[in-house]
Amino acid sequence: MASQRYDVVIIGGAAIGSSVAYFLTHDLGFTGTIAVIERDPAYAHAATTLSAASIRQQFSTPENIRMSAFGITFFRELKARFGPEADIGFRERGYLLLASEAGEDVLAANNAVQKAEGADIELMDRAALADNFRWLKTSDLTLGAFGRSGEGWFDAPSLFALLRKAAQAKGVQNIHGTAVAIECQGGQATSVTLADGSRIDCGVLVNAAGPQAGDIAALVGVGLPVEPRKRCVFVVACRAKLPNMPLVVDATGVWVRPEGSGYICGVSPPEDVDKRTSDFEVDYSLFEEVVWPMLAHRIPAMEALKLQRAWAGHYDYNTLDQNAVIGPHPEVQNFLFANGFSGHGLQQAPAAGRAIAELIMHGQFVSLDLARFGYERVTAKRPVKELNVI
Repeated sequence: MASQRYDVVIIGGAAIGSSVAYFLTHDLGFTGTIAVIERDPAYAHAATTLSAASIRQQFSTPENIRMSAFGITFFRELKARFGPEADIGFRERGYLLLASEAGEDVLAANNAVQKAEGADIELMDRAALADNFRWLKTSDLTLGAFGRSGEGWFDAPSLFALLRKAAQAKGVQNIHGTAVAIECQGGQATSVTLADGSRIDCGVLVNAAGPQAGDIAALVGVGLPVEPRKRCVFVVACRAKLPNMPLVVDATGVWVRPEGSGYICGVSPPEDVDKRTSDFEVDYSLFEEVVWPMLAHRIPAMEALKLQRAWAGHYDYNTLDQNAVIGPHPEVQNFLFANGFSGHGLQQAPAAGRAIAELIMHGQFVSLDLARFGYERVTAKRPVKELNVI
């Protein structure tokens, strides 16, 4: 079977891969050929389409804050970039992270980092929390951090569609297939073989394969500590009115936010059961035993919740430090990583796409230095620990 050749081949066509293609063809004016390989063209199981689609600046790592800040700017420029009809339903209603006495110092330290980066995050003591969010039980809280601007939620498929269609309009080719082999010669990735036997030669190869990124890296013979971890989202109804509700993250890790006329909520599973998975079965016991009891405690009006439906998706979970790996492999330098975002990939897709596009065009980061997230820390086992993983 004859091979095709593209200057840039991107494995994974969801938000990260499409963002790379978009920034290459638009902001950076790349005129070479680009192909995006996607094994699931309906994106039925993509982390992008199954995510809770929220964006925040409440991180502990400056680079994460900067990436999300760029995402906010990108959202605010949608109409200028994509036309007057562009809309992703962005609701800029903030995050509210809560802390008991045990977590107060960490929340305050994180807030200092956020403020130094220009994030509009306000610390609230117990009295201020009770005054601003009257539906919240505050007696066992000592501190909260509220994003007054630059945080909220949006429609993931709408954002993804804008990126993908704009890239296609510039000639980016979408190829349906599953990568099963990657050939390397002379320290370069030279071709990708698909399950149907077809071969695609490449100048640059980008790993944007989401939860399967570790498997793609293995085809190059390199280790990448990224694997699929299941996260469940529960859709509930509550008759009581909860005015001005942001996305609330309890000190226990349980989170909830408005969605349409109802609410969505969830929590990460306990570490001892949070393992690599391939299934998309909803763990309803997590809702019954952890999420609902905590919501009823923190927001008493939610004691009378009605579970309407639920779904499960996969995080591209970086087992080293739950932070992204962005940049080239030190030995296979035309093999670029954009992986391991561990739940904050969608919100950081614009920044990650721009960063990878700059590496392809200029051989270095230009707009935002993300060298801290480089692959070298993987081999050195030197984690960049993010303290605000949700």
